Amino acid sequence: MFSKLAVRNVRRSFRDYGVYLLTLTFGVCLFYTFNSLDGQGAMVYLSRNGNPMVETIMMLIDIFSVFVAVVLACLILYANRFLLRRRKRELGTYLLLGLGQGQVSRVLFLETGLIGLVSLVAGLALGVLASYGLSALTLSMFEMDVSGMLGLNFSPQAAGKTVLYFGLIFLLVMVFSGVQVAKTRLIDLIYGERKNEVLKPRPLTVSVVQFVLGVLCLVGAYTILLTFGMALSVALPFLCVPMLGLGTLGTLLVFRSLSGFVMKFVQRRPGIYFKDLNLFTLRQWISKVHTTYLAQTVVCILLLLAIGITASSIGLNNTIESAAGEQAPFDITVQNRNADVLGPIDFDALLTEYGLDPALLEWQQDTVFYYNDPEVTGIEDASAAIRLSDCNALLARQGREGYAGALPGYLGELEGVMSTGNLGMSCVVVPDEMAQELEIRRQVWSADYAGDAEGTEALLLEALRGYQSENSYLNIESRLIIYQDAMGSKILALFLGLYLGFTFLLAAAAVLALQQLSQGADNAGRYAILRRLGAEEKLIARSATQQVALAFLLPLLLALVHSAVGMKAANDLIASAGKVDSVASSAVTAGVLLVVYGGYFLATALACRRMARGR
Repeated sequence: MFSKLAVRNVRRSFRDYGVYLLTLTFGVCLFYTFNSLDGQGAMVYLSRNGNPMVETIMMLIDIFSVFVAVVLACLILYANRFLLRRRKRELGTYLLLGLGQGQVSRVLFLETGLIGLVSLVAGLALGVLASYGLSALTLSMFEMDVSGMLGLNFSPQAAGKTVLYFGLIFLLVMVFSGVQVAKTRLIDLIYGERKNEVLKPRPLTVSVVQFVLGVLCLVGAYTILLTFGMALSVALPFLCVPMLGLGTLGTLLVFRSLSGFVMKFVQRRPGIYFKDLNLFTLRQWISKVHTTYLAQTVVCILLLLAIGITASSIGLNNTIESAAGEQAPFDITVQNRNADVLGPIDFDALLTEYGLDPALLEWQQDTVFYYNDPEVTGIEDASAAIRLSDCNALLARQGREGYAGALPGYLGELEGVMSTGNLGMSCVVVPDEMAQELEIRRQVWSADYAGDAEGTEALLLEALRGYQSENSYLNIESRLIIYQDAMGSKILALFLGLYLGFTFLLAAAAVLALQQLSQGADNAGRYAILRRLGAEEKLIARSATQQVALAFLLPLLLALVHSAVGMKAANDLIASAGKVDSVASSAVTAGVLLVVYGGYFLATALACRRMARGR
């Protein structure tokens, strides 16, 4: 009997459970997706090539998964509290009909178990698809063809871990629900929906003072951050506490001041205050802000973390990729560091000796660097010299303009694009005929592959290392090796950023959605009274939407201000290591925000409009 009752309640109350079920499903999906990384194509590729970052990535994912599980547990408990509040009268009716509190708790226990089972199955199914999408995303960042590693895989280990963590969370929710029902009096259950928030007006002076103090606290926090930058946690850790404290206190004071500040501001403009249902909408919204400013502060901080972490990880990701590209202008570069003693190597003869087809290479260039002689070049503070023709040939291969400076002249910023890897010499460019007066210092052979990069490189490395073991010291650097090292750091930044960013964004959006759904249910009777008083349906629907919009947009606007300041400091730190593509990181973050946060807003607004229309 209890099982049938639980199934019927879940089926009949699907609209009430909609956002709750959606949040649980997204949470399970998120948790499974990032705990199944070890089976995704990018990680398999890095592991196969012995990249040490694989173990670091999985270790950090395991650590952060515990943190994510705690955040989701708090979110689910918070959501369950709102659902119980929504169903107080229903639960009280069960008690009036003769069920004991233990039996009511059993019904809730079965309902929670059923919801948990459905969300686990749906979340794991969605997680498999999301894992495939994330794998495709990371594989697309590789410059070589790794499409053969893309496939739809199910990770039993990640699924077992997800079931374990969420099973414990659902068990905690079941116990919490039973305890809450057992401790609540029958009269509170029956009349719980009729309790109204008490709107205590605050003096305008108090609200204005709170608002001004809040702004001053935020300005102080911004000033510390922009003055000392993100590195202050290392250089000046004692400034972190006042900065974070001022930022949090400022956000709290701004939201706390709204209940009196905005009300007085609008009341002095009768044309706005008494237009349509603005009076009702404003007072209903203010009554919630008056008592939920702490929750608004938490949501704002969660949004700040979501936006900042996501954008920073993408910005750092682009910087790592840019730095790797600058270090690898050619597929392979071999430096003969003993050319000054043993003389240059005939690389064409070497490849022929080891049976390599010259058609494997699309392009190759043999460059000789010379010892810089100030008496010949007239330039000091440079350790090497390169001929103008060789310099222009290397630049032309990269699509760059040739050297146009004075001769002889410093190579300057172009030193980094003369070879793949670190050349380790400061160079001057000299006319070709002047090079005949200088002594050979180093031979650098660069090449680009014509076909399969991995296959060609394996053959080349076998030949070069075989020659090196018997004849000369060669320093071999390849684009693949440099890129694989960079990809480990790149994927680590991307995965952790998306994992935490999605978690905080999901938590913020779900908290706001549940608050507004609860308020929408409470307002259903009030909208019915407005309808009997002659209010038009479109005005009622607009009022419900406006309340949801205010609740979602205000924390978002303040979080965007916080994020703009934080990203300025973060980008300055990231830019010290390379270029930051702020446009790309902002665009991707905006897309994520639009999909998740906008989706919750749309679903909540439609649900509240439906509640306002009544059954």
